Amino acid sequence: MASTAQSENKTDTNGRVMTAPTGFALVWYRIKESLTTPRPYLMLLGILMWLFLYWLLCEGLRLDRFDKIPGPIAVAKEWFSPTPFQGISLFTEDYYNNIYVSCRRILIAFGLATGIGVPLGLFMGWSKKFKDYTFPILEILRPIPILAWVPLAILMFPGFEAPVIFLATLASLFVTTLNTMLGVQSIDESYFRAAGCLGSSNWDIFKNVVVPGALPYVFTGLQISIGVAWFSLVAAEMVSGDHGLGYLIVDSYMNNVTVPMVIGMITLGFVGWFTSVLVRIVGNWLMQWHVKALAQQGR
Repeated sequence: MASTAQSENKTDTNGRVMTAPTGFALVWYRIKESLTTPRPYLMLLGILMWLFLYWLLCEGLRLDRFDKIPGPIAVAKEWFSPTPFQGISLFTEDYYNNIYVSCRRILIAFGLATGIGVPLGLFMGWSKKFKDYTFPILEILRPIPILAWVPLAILMFPGFEAPVIFLATLASLFVTTLNTMLGVQSIDESYFRAAGCLGSSNWDIFKNVVVPGALPYVFTGLQISIGVAWFSLVAAEMVSGDHGLGYLIVDSYMNNVTVPMVIGMITLGFVGWFTSVLVRIVGNWLMQWHVKALAQQGR
């Protein structure tokens, strides 16, 4: 490991060793490096092309059915207006209240799903007997759509908050558990044999082999899990919510005000993307060895 770390360090023109960046410095270094490649500019071009197509269909050509959807210019005018005609903009308190409520619910649901799903997946991947008990239950419950759980959640939990959090947690839990289990199963059997030959206890093997070996799969699962939690949360808010971005979207539709509906959808996309980025940054920080290995492979 020491020789690997030393090989990653570089020397400047004066022969001094420059230490490779780690943690958030590594993330910032990768961002700056990406700006020297075509990738971010192609991404920006793709977004601009999407906006142009959106404008062309809704406001430029005003095609049949698309003329009922507010175009990007109408949405932008309302979104950035201090006095929005349809009630929602960057200058209204209700807009930020809905974002806050949805983010709070996601934080609770994602935390519960991670706290339950990661240990559950680790033990399912590590212990065949434990997997035999739990995996069939998971596989029976997993195909049930989240919307099918809505009536039961409303009956089980009082108020508006608990059913929504339960539904988002449930959807996120399955993804987290299965990816963690696959992460453990992907570990080479030779690592377990080597640890046993060196006299490691079961706890030492679990702590030093199982957990680090499964981490790449765990954080891949968490990135998927946060997205699943968002669309499950929005579906739940549409049915059983009183605030939140999902409630904003369906309430706007019911009141026939389409611009706030589109604003809620775009806001949901930005907030969901931001939370996924946060999960990715935390994962890269905790798995610097994995990030460096991928960088050496040019990935």
